[in-house]
Amino acid sequence: MSLISPTAAEDRTHRLIPSPAGRIHLVEQGEGPLVLLVHGFPESWYSWRHQLPALAAAGHRAVAVDVRGYGRSSRPGDVAAYRMLDLVEDNVAVVRALGEETAVIVGHDWGATIAAHSALVRPDVFSAVALLSVPYTPPGGPRPSEVFAGMAEDAGGAGEFYVSYFQEPGRAEAEIEPDVRGWLAGFYAALSADTMPGPDAPDPHFTGPGGTLREHFPAGRLPSWLDAADLDVYAGEFERTGLTGALNRYRNMDRDWEDLTPRYAGAPITQPSLFVGGALDASTTWLADAIEAFPATLPGLRASHVLDGCGHWIQQERPAEVNRLLTAFLAGLPT
Repeated sequence: MSLISPTAAEDRTHRLIPSPAGRIHLVEQGEGPLVLLVHGFPESWYSWRHQLPALAAAGHRAVAVDVRGYGRSSRPGDVAAYRMLDLVEDNVAVVRALGEETAVIVGHDWGATIAAHSALVRPDVFSAVALLSVPYTPPGGPRPSEVFAGMAEDAGGAGEFYVSYFQEPGRAEAEIEPDVRGWLAGFYAALSADTMPGPDAPDPHFTGPGGTLREHFPAGRLPSWLDAADLDVYAGEFERTGLTGALNRYRNMDRDWEDLTPRYAGAPITQPSLFVGGALDASTTWLADAIEAFPATLPGLRASHVLDGCGHWIQQERPAEVNRLLTAFLAGLPT
């Protein structure tokens, strides 16, 4: 059941603004200090539907974007156009186009990584950062493609880790696009607390030997946070746009490493920060060392929360709790 009242939906404003990508589509609600909301894969501005009215009611100008490659935002054809520094500049362009000098940036999943690097690279624009599901890890270390290949080896080497599987243009699209709605339903269910596979089932983050991700997804029911109408919104966008723009983010991880490591290797984010993760989310468990490192990597951390019984889609699975944590964090920031 949706938590959004018809009045709240009517109060939202859709806009297209110019950016280095061409255009960025955004949805805004409320007045006050700007809070920029950045979604992850495979989502859209709609993943913040519960946060927009809550942040607006708390006295903020809440703005949720469609990231480059998604929804009504531009979808450049060049794979390299989806590198992290380009996405940071899209976020800066949004802030400027809205007539603001600074913003708090909030991200989930890939959006958390985009938000973190926006705060790292442009501290003059992004005065504070909140990260949902994916903790901050500073640039540097081994090349990402080598790390993800190693994860498949650690898992027994029978299949591929999903990030490696996504690298070849067209390959994942061939799996997803014949049945976008069904694939999304399975992917969302695979990472949701109430529908994720049990510990004895194949890990949905890995393909089977020579197979697909979908063969490891649960089937038959939607997670409790996602009704058929919500799924229709997501599926309708990707049926219209395809998945290539979204997947191209994964195809730039080595480029990001090359772009960012020389200048930012090991660099902390010093602005006020917040982390909220789900205890049942693989992002929380795989990156437990990153959370442990927060005193060094996020010296401005105000709070870190891991929600019991919560999966990956945290602001949709637990909207009331996430809204409470976000508004408390925002209330404590310098004015």
